Amino acid sequence: MSDHPLGMDSFGLGAAPEGLTARAGTPLQPGLPAADREAVENAIRQVYDPEIPVNIYDLGLIYGLDIHADGSVAIEMTLTAPACPVAGEMPHQVAEAVADTDGVGQVQVTLTWDPPWTPERMSEDAKLALGMF
Repeated sequence: MSDHPLGMDSFGLGAAPEGLTARAGTPLQPGLPAADREAVENAIRQVYDPEIPVNIYDLGLIYGLDIHADGSVAIEMTLTAPACPVAGEMPHQVAEAVADTDGVGQVQVTLTWDPPWTPERMSEDAKLALGMF
């Protein structure tokens, strides 16, 4: 029996701890413009949960996204289930993807379990892709 909210198998490798933080990138050179929100969101959309064919942004896993004038980015995210088999690596994947974006300096991604993720957080596109209408 699956403990995954979308009915997929979870291998029970243990939950990543609340507050797990992943960092990537280097400070942006002074005078360079910081990335805009759309560029950062597009970078996040390149990251997929391996069990679900929808990117993590449209799944509603990003709870907070702050882009600062110096190009640093702070992201708060969750996962679909605490026992997600990629729980420990997903924040690192997000940090690396965002750090590779023009206009982004240092990136910090923090994992949270509160509030718990629910399918209602998904975009309309994600729900359509997963046949949830």
